[in-house]
Amino acid sequence: MIIQFIVSLFATLSFAELFGAPKKELFFCGLTGAIGWVVYVIGLNSNMGTVLANLTATFALTVFSRILSAIRRNPVTVYLIAGIFPLVPGAGIYYTSYYFIMNDMTQFSNYGMETIKVAGAIVLGIVFGFGLPQSWFNALQRIERKKTAL
Repeated sequence: MIIQFIVSLFATLSFAELFGAPKKELFFCGLTGAIGWVVYVIGLNSNMGTVLANLTATFALTVFSRILSAIRRNPVTVYLIAGIFPLVPGAGIYYTSYYFIMNDMTQFSNYGMETIKVAGAIVLGIVFGFGLPQSWFNALQRIERKKTAL
């Protein structure tokens, strides 16, 4: 699990660099992706299934992105876009396209439906994460301001 955390941290950090995230935020972008990946792996190991594990992981990284956004005073998208990188169903999209081109409609529909479910779970995780009141995150910002004023 520690190796997966480190690899996902560096993969997300690299994507954040390509994405053009501010240099001082790269580590936090990587940390967001790593936390999302660890929650996903824990979900898979708990027999949640791929879709529910993606939903849970996306919700966790959305909340973490909002926390970082409030504390670090940056837009949420800096952390969220980079953090989702490990969860995007790239292999599912590839295999869906491959089986469509190979005219294997059974496999195409199997991979396609799974990929659509995972993409929908990612969207719902973000929606649920943004469904939490902004006042909770503003409170973190006020706490952080008080600490820096002292």
